[in-house]
Amino acid sequence: MILVLNCGSSSLKYSLFDEGERVRAGGHIERIGEADSSMELWSCGRREQHSVVAVDHRQAMAAMGAALEERGQGAYLLKAIGHRVVHGGERFVESALITQEVEEGIDACAELAPLHNPVALAGISAARQLFASVPQVAVFDTAFHQTMPERAFLYAIPRSLYREQGIRRYGFHGTSHRYVAQRAAEVLRMDPEEFTGITCHLGNGCSLAAIENGCSIDTTMGLTPLEGVAMGTRSGDVDPALIFHLARSGMELADIERLLVEESGLLGLSGYSQDVRQLEAVALEGDEAAQVALDVFAYRVRKAIGSLYAVIGHMDALVFTGGIGENSAFMRRRIIDGLEGFGLQLDPARNRAHSRSEGEVSSFGARVKILVIPTNEELVIAREARDLISRKNEG
Repeated sequence: MILVLNCGSSSLKYSLFDEGERVRAGGHIERIGEADSSMELWSCGRREQHSVVAVDHRQAMAAMGAALEERGQGAYLLKAIGHRVVHGGERFVESALITQEVEEGIDACAELAPLHNPVALAGISAARQLFASVPQVAVFDTAFHQTMPERAFLYAIPRSLYREQGIRRYGFHGTSHRYVAQRAAEVLRMDPEEFTGITCHLGNGCSLAAIENGCSIDTTMGLTPLEGVAMGTRSGDVDPALIFHLARSGMELADIERLLVEESGLLGLSGYSQDVRQLEAVALEGDEAAQVALDVFAYRVRKAIGSLYAVIGHMDALVFTGGIGENSAFMRRRIIDGLEGFGLQLDPARNRAHSRSEGEVSSFGARVKILVIPTNEELVIAREARDLISRKNEG
């Protein structure tokens, strides 16, 4: 079996995959570091909730390990552990077997992802203590986008900043874009290395990617996950001079960062919510702020699709994934409206039918397919861990 771990600043999510790529168990621990930590787990279709003591990720990992052992799914069954790591910089262009050198590399990228990489390292350390004999693999969100050419990843700033500090566009959600691009090729009965299209990961965080012959050649996020389209609480692209203006008006840098990362996007525009479901409901009742927020969101995504189409020149498919992309037929319709010139035509009945499920939502006979594909980043991580360990054992 392969254990997949995803560590957040105060959370731990896990999935246990068998040899047939089926998830046998999973769960998450929330509020790590707080007095009321809780664990939800499921196995064999049964869900349970427990209170746990988890002052740090080490204790959270121990609670998870105990739950697995109790259900006969202990360390002796594990062939590998796969970790989601947000930022691999240019150092990691593919998944890596975790060694001391790899951990140092992840740490070196922490400056580019200060909220994510240190937490991933804490999870790796805790897993190593708990599962000492099990090999561990790091799977990087940024790796899929390392095929971008210089014209796509360089900023128009002094090149010395790239050479000396690694300041460039990296892109994120790579495992999600990779999965849905490959799955889209399967749905279309194509070789994944021949698929060309645009993938739209739309959730609380949002990014789009231009895929050419199976490879990412451009994406909307950049040095950090703040760049790109408007998101749940993140502003996306703004005039950089906005930061100077706010600083001159007396705002501290930390306050400006919090404004753009935590208080903007759909939340900032609507004034009260980042949840598209809630905004859709009140927009239909006439709430003007919600209508404007959804209009801006749809417009920015539509505009990004147009810019990425200019990069690839044609599409086999446009793919929607992520919480909004998979579940909101309303937002898919708003986004596609006006893109008919690209061969994108949405079928209203199909669009309504494929919320929360995989399927084609384009009109019959449309020149470009529009697909809804639920993402499965955990499966990508499990496959990467399995394949890397297999190659190591064969070597």
